[in-house]
Amino acid sequence: MNLKNSQLDVDTWIKEHGVRYFNELTNMAQLTEEVGEVARIIARRYGEQSEKESDKNKDLGEELADVVFVVMCLANQTGIDLQAAFDKKMDLKSIRDKDRHKNNEKLK
Repeated sequence: MNLKNSQLDVDTWIKEHGVRYFNELTNMAQLTEEVGEVARIIARRYGEQSEKESDKNKDLGEELADVVFVVMCLANQTGIDLQAAFDKKMDLKSIRDKDRHKNNEKLK
């Protein structure tokens, strides 16, 4: 997945079908809602809570994609190049955390 191209796809979709971006605060609330939907599926499907019948057909992949879509909306409207930001983060994690998890006794 190329984040730059995906951001362009989201921008094109917004311009062709979405009329305009929701404002940043609305998109932040939307992101929170979408993350909550992911949390609900994870808690019930993989956690200790029982899954409601109405939740059994929910698609975790689709809900995660909703999160990515809204993140890309926020990045687009705030001028963030997610590919550059992600690459920078991976470089940082590779340097800062290269041995951190290998040396964590809790993970052995």
